[in-house]
Formats: sequence, C-alpha cells, structure tokens
Amino acid sequence: MLTFFGYPKCGTCINARKFLAKLGRKMNEIDITLSPPSAKELSGLIDRSGRPYTDFLNRSGLQYRALNMKEKVKALPEAAVIKLLASEGRLIKRPIVTDGTRVTVGFSPEEFSAVWGGDENAEHSER
Repeated sequence: MLTFFGYPKCGTCINARKFLAKLGRKMNEIDITLSPPSAKELSGLIDRSGRPYTDFLNRSGLQYRALNMKEKVKALPEAAVIKLLASEGRLIKRPIVTDGTRVTVGFSPEEFSAVWGGDENAEHSER
C-alpha cells in the first residue's frame, strides 16, 4: 500500500490520486497540511527519492512567497530548511507518494506509470 501525502483541495493531488487508482494502487492518504511528515521522515523521503531537498519545496504556494522562502533557502542549511518544511506542510511540494522504498514528489503521468504502474506494482483485490 502506498502512502500519499497530499492536500484534498489540490488539483494536482486530485489528478495524481485518480491516476494511481487507475493503476490499481491503494493508498493511505494523509493531509499534508494537517499532518506533515516530521523532519526525520522528510529527510528519509528526500534520501529515498534520490532528488535534492529543493525539489520538495512548493515554490508556487502562497506560504512559500509569504515567508520569503526563496531567500531563506539560500541562507539556511539543508537541515534547517527541512525542519521548516516539517513545521508547515503547505511549504512541501505535493503529492509525495511512497511505498517505503521508492518516493515520487509532484505529479507526472510518465513518472507515475514508470514507478507505480505495471502488474508487479498493482494491488489486486481478491474476487
């Protein structure tokens, strides 16, 4: 089962959720604005994603601009930025999807098909 960190009103999250459902994937959905991952969890997600921590910033969000995150990210060490992200879920790019080993951030149909598609990834219900 996948863990899906998203925001219920986010159009990108809605599209990602529908796409995963079409792939036959079951999800445990977590509202990232109410229950953001801890700094430790976020660090683990970043490490497993193989992507830089800056890819986890929601650069298009209102909070990002309101808190002047563009400048803060330049001035703060990675650990401090991750701690800040963990304290304010709206700063985190969404959705984040993980199976405990693999991680995707944001939504790309091509990436979702490659990572979460295929028969070996689908969770089929018994008939």
